[in-house]
Amino acid sequence: MAQATQRSTNRDRRRRRRGRIVSIVLFVLATFGLAWFFESQATTTIIFVRHADTDLSVAAAGAPGNAAGAVDAEGPGAAADPPLNDRGRARAELLADFLEDIDVIASVDAIYATEAQRTRQTAMPLAERLGLDVAVTDHYDYVGFMANVLSEHKGRIVLVITNGDAIAPLVEELHGSKNVPEIGPADYDNLYIVTVPWFAKVKTLRLRYALGWDRQYPLHAPRQRIPE
Repeated sequence: MAQATQRSTNRDRRRRRRGRIVSIVLFVLATFGLAWFFESQATTTIIFVRHADTDLSVAAAGAPGNAAGAVDAEGPGAAADPPLNDRGRARAELLADFLEDIDVIASVDAIYATEAQRTRQTAMPLAERLGLDVAVTDHYDYVGFMANVLSEHKGRIVLVITNGDAIAPLVEELHGSKNVPEIGPADYDNLYIVTVPWFAKVKTLRLRYALGWDRQYPLHAPRQRIPE
C-alpha cells in the first residue's frame, strides 16, 4: 500500500514538473512572439525635403506676379529641368551634413528622388556618403508612392527629395498635418519629418537647415547600418 501511494505521489510530481516546464516554454514563446510582432510594427519615419536651389526658381521668384509659377513649373509635365546652381550644390552638401547622423547609430535607410535632375542632384551627396542608391519614382502618385514606401521600409527612416508642390499632398496622404504651408519659389530650407507609428497619432515636425549651419561636434562612434 505504501509503495502504491509513493508511486502515485511520484507520478503527480512528474506531472506537475512537466506542467511547469510546458508553462515556461509557452511563456517564452509568447514573449518572443509579442516582441517580434511589436518590432515588425515599428514606427516609420519619412523626411520630406524640396530639391535645392536652381536658377529657374530664382529667376521666377524675382519676376513680378510669378511666385506661384515657379512651383507650378515643378509639377507633372513641366518642360524645364534645370540643374542645381552653385548655391544649390552647397545646400545639397549641407543637407547631407544635416542628415548624415540623423539617427543615433545610423542615418536614413533609403532615399527617393524624382526623375528631375535637380532632385537627384540634391540627393547625391548624402547617398554617396552612405553608399545608398537613389530610387527614382513618380511622387505625384501620392497614394501608390506612400503605400510602397510604408510597405518596403516599415520601421525605417526614409528621405524623400521632391518638388515643392508635392510635399503637402504626400504628408497629408500619410495622415500627417493638413496645414503644411505653401512652399514659395525661393523656399529651400524647409524639412518635414513625419512619424508613422503602428498605433498612435501621426506626427509632423518642421525643421530648417539654412545655409551657414555647421555641425559643431565630431562623430566618434562608428556608424552601424542595419541590413534590409
